[in-house]
Amino acid sequence: MSQTPPPLPLKNGVAASQVWLPAETWPSLLAFLMARFPQVTEAVWRSRLAKGEVVDATGNRYGAHSDYPARQRLFYYRELDDEVRIPFVEQILHMDEHLLVVDKPHFLPVTPSGRFLHETLLTRLRERLDNPHITPLHRLDRETAGVLLFSVNPQSRGLYPPLFAERRVHKIYEAIAPTRLDLGFPLTHVSRMVAHPDQFFRMCETAGEPNSETRISLLETFGTHSRYRLEPITGRKHQLRVHMASCGMPILNDLFYPDAQAVGADDFSRPLQLLAKSIELTDPLTHEPRFFASAQTLTDTQSTADGA
Repeated sequence: MSQTPPPLPLKNGVAASQVWLPAETWPSLLAFLMARFPQVTEAVWRSRLAKGEVVDATGNRYGAHSDYPARQRLFYYRELDDEVRIPFVEQILHMDEHLLVVDKPHFLPVTPSGRFLHETLLTRLRERLDNPHITPLHRLDRETAGVLLFSVNPQSRGLYPPLFAERRVHKIYEAIAPTRLDLGFPLTHVSRMVAHPDQFFRMCETAGEPNSETRISLLETFGTHSRYRLEPITGRKHQLRVHMASCGMPILNDLFYPDAQAVGADDFSRPLQLLAKSIELTDPLTHEPRFFASAQTLTDTQSTADGA
């Protein structure tokens, strides 16, 4: 099955952004764009329009004097002038005609969003491998490092998401957190997680039927901190971070849990000590077992700093 190519190709690994034009009346397309994106200057929009980099789904180009085309989806290239360079490099663990497995470093976002455009794993991979079809098959927080699976072939992409939805993918994480010898390991933590009512970027636990579950095992202890093995049975946003904090073992260098701290520029010397260590699944194409493991290790920087 062939797919219609996008009206704008990848540009330095970045796919075009989209905006839907509602059924409204505007004096011009430029006037709408300036109102819809006030953070982007008129000069920037005029430059994009002059270069033919604002098009509709059929590839029709719009200029600075174009009328407002209601009910159209337009495509354009987003730009960032002051994007911070993430000084860590991803490692490709496996690649075939269907599947790409990558060892993601800490701090690197998976997909473009907000202040990150080029400095994302998806953009780097699409540019590095010259493949616009690369698409992540699951999530991994920007702060978390480790194994991440991507589809490289649109024809087989749909075979993989059901494995995650049906919990047929076994993920193992490792984390460094405060030592709790008073708890009986291994333990299973279950709770109901919901979006935080006041801080959109956080999750919290509340009363009600549980919707999240994590198995926690103690691997080794070194003074005030220990290394834990985490097995998420469910896949809620920030689940491991919330559950560890709830058990009195907040993950080392976590700026969100148990309490949100003031966030400024990234401190690359203090990564969140959470690692997606391995992924195991049965390949839906070959029906053979697949196992992928990260080559990265976590560092107990806190104990070292304390002289433990």
